Amino acid sequence: MLFWKQKPKNPTSLTPEKELLKKVRRIHIKSRRAVNDVTAGEYQSAFKGRGMEFDTVREYQEGDEERTIDWNVTARFGHPYVKSFVEERELTVVFLVDISASGRFGSCQQLKNEIAAEFCAVLALNAVKKNDKIGLVLFSDQIELFVPPQKGRMHVLRVIRELLYFKPQHKKTSINTALEFFNKVSKRSTVAFLVSDYLDDDYFKNLNLTSKKHDLVAVEITDPRESNLSGFGLIELEDPETGDHLLIDSSSRNWQKHHASTRTEFDKNKKEQFHKLGIDHLQIRTDRPFEKDLITFFKKRSLRR
Repeated sequence: MLFWKQKPKNPTSLTPEKELLKKVRRIHIKSRRAVNDVTAGEYQSAFKGRGMEFDTVREYQEGDEERTIDWNVTARFGHPYVKSFVEERELTVVFLVDISASGRFGSCQQLKNEIAAEFCAVLALNAVKKNDKIGLVLFSDQIELFVPPQKGRMHVLRVIRELLYFKPQHKKTSINTALEFFNKVSKRSTVAFLVSDYLDDDYFKNLNLTSKKHDLVAVEITDPRESNLSGFGLIELEDPETGDHLLIDSSSRNWQKHHASTRTEFDKNKKEQFHKLGIDHLQIRTDRPFEKDLITFFKKRSLRR
């Protein structure tokens, strides 16, 4: 898959620490409504805890299931008592984030990898409010960084810092590598957000294996120019992962038709596979804020539960 070559942005004069705080504050301000809305219920209701744990014993009420009766306490007091349970809320949330070279593209205000970082940061800030553990896997065609899940605000700030500033050593993409590593290091059921542009292939078998053990969400970052490059005349495209160059006439109707049909078929196959495997698929675009899409996704997921 080929893209426009993206020029690097001007370097900042701020220290890394001040720049991190500045970006975290911007994420807070920009996404405050989304953070608050999701924290108010959508995030919590969209994902199950690890199971049910015993809470207390109370007197039987009409409508209670007989299987919840605590026969020892009932015999002791002479009338029925039942056990009550609450959902064990604590979650482990891991972000598997594709930081290959194709993420350094964006025809709008932000690059795909910047959108991915902000998306994960918003969810991480929500998760820490619920006392959930947060982990991070950054991958290209290799595992670039693994941050084991932990709790706490300082840990979340470290995760956000890595999302914003980590410099990958490799350019290509291997979703299989990320999934195989994650399945080895995650022994317990985990909520996993696989954040990528999914410009890869032959990963659905591992995707299926992962989804059977973990609560896996496929988060796809897209840019409108990846499916529509018409009307720009002669342009040079570069594959950021291989360095290959291609000169095309984007005004050519034949090229436009071929490009559109190829991308449509690619997207259709991917969505069909997600649906077939029962994996939630959230698509985020670089040309619009992701907050509404995120909240809508959580609400739909909550209704299914």
